[in-house]
Amino acid sequence: MLSAVSLLLLSILSFASHHSLSYAAPTTNDPCPPYEAFSRSRSNKNLSPGRHQLPLQRPVERCRKFPSPALEKTITRLRDKIADPDLFRLFENSYPNTLDTAVLWTGFAARDASAPDSSDVFDEDLAFVITGDINAMWLRDSANQILSYLPLLEPSESPKTIAALFRGVINLQSRYIKISPYCHAFQPPPESNIALGTNHAYFLNKVNPPYDRSKTFDCKWELDSLASFLQISSEYHKSTGDMRPFTRYSWVQTVKVILDAVEAMRAATYTSDGHIAPSGYTMTGQTNRATETTSNDGLGNPVKWTGMIRSTFRPSDDATIHQFLIPSNMMFARCLEAASAIMAKINSEEAKNLTDRMRTMAGEIRAGIAKYGVVHHPQFGSIFAFEVDGYGSHNFMDDANLPSLLSATMMGFVSPHDEVYLNTRLFALSEENPYWAKGPVLNAIGGPHLGPGRGWPLASIVRILTSLDGTGEEAKAEIMAILNTTDGLGLIHESITSHNVKDWTRPW
Repeated sequence: MLSAVSLLLLSILSFASHHSLSYAAPTTNDPCPPYEAFSRSRSNKNLSPGRHQLPLQRPVERCRKFPSPALEKTITRLRDKIADPDLFRLFENSYPNTLDTAVLWTGFAARDASAPDSSDVFDEDLAFVITGDINAMWLRDSANQILSYLPLLEPSESPKTIAALFRGVINLQSRYIKISPYCHAFQPPPESNIALGTNHAYFLNKVNPPYDRSKTFDCKWELDSLASFLQISSEYHKSTGDMRPFTRYSWVQTVKVILDAVEAMRAATYTSDGHIAPSGYTMTGQTNRATETTSNDGLGNPVKWTGMIRSTFRPSDDATIHQFLIPSNMMFARCLEAASAIMAKINSEEAKNLTDRMRTMAGEIRAGIAKYGVVHHPQFGSIFAFEVDGYGSHNFMDDANLPSLLSATMMGFVSPHDEVYLNTRLFALSEENPYWAKGPVLNAIGGPHLGPGRGWPLASIVRILTSLDGTGEEAKAEIMAILNTTDGLGLIHESITSHNVKDWTRPW
């Protein structure tokens, strides 16, 4: 059982890692206010009895999207475990937020008469979990949001349970990946009858392979998106032992699609005879932001073969400078290893071959990181670079978004005591990191997505979860910094200007 503090941090981690959320547009029979507006106000809300007097920010019961008795029992149980009333209010607002506001629809896949046994398809759980104030589902974010409920996950075949929610996300992500493996955000499934979202970037960006905007909302190739599918798959299996999502539907085929897609993004820019090698994905955008497009007509900056996988974009949705993004390669290698344990249990020749491919590729990525991703820093010694190209160029920085270099131990890629990681952690949490935001309000890692000088509470939470400080002082200081930067709303903002507590982005 996780401790109260650990559960608090996991809940806030998930809460802070997704974008601004809202309800679906209310109908005449649904007076529930959009959460975007609801969350910005303290008026007419129950206030915590602590120094900050934080408002209760949960929607009323009839407006909550996915009721969970297990969730409510957990909140009740921890009421007496978290002594600070303001800190408990932060937990009370944060932990239920995905279930309250973001699980827009759950149901079953439509019967597919073309399937060998159509009854097998009809009972396939689906769950559409929105990422932002639009009706679209990001692979990475939906996985992170639902993974915070691992402590509540118990085996169950019943619908409307946490187990069904996990299966629904796995199954819907599996469908999405087969539609567009290089894309990261998707439209509601037809079964939901939710109106499709409009993304004007579709008309400004040139993406190859092209995508169907009735199925795909946005298409940035981010390696961690596919890693997130493998992660939620392996965590569900590890917690429940349930093999149904992996043998009954098309999980095996999805993994094959993933392996084929990433293999095409491992190639060097040049062939052995000097020609430009084909790329699995290219993208250019009409934009005034350098982070929203790529160089060399969509190919990105040149790379050499390293065994690693190119990622055109970071988990922040910003373009990479050097395409071998080390945190994402770390995550993908680790998630390949974990998911291969599922594949190894499936009794077929195809599954055996895929297991071998997964484990071989994970080993090659690890070798590439060790050879090209560890670089000497003049102050900190050997550290993990953020990005490399195989030619010797590297980018020294870390970003708040996950996966990050700071989170390498959280994802299980290295030991918390690994010397290179510890050096990297010192670097990332210092002014040598160009995206370290320093000031009287918050000292934390930020990133180019919102620019210098803005710290992200998400990074503060990762700092706590990776701390080896036996006294607990580092964790305590970061928790209090997060609590002190809600601007009286009792919610975790996306970012905060390090010198002005009232200058924040997104209310939660």
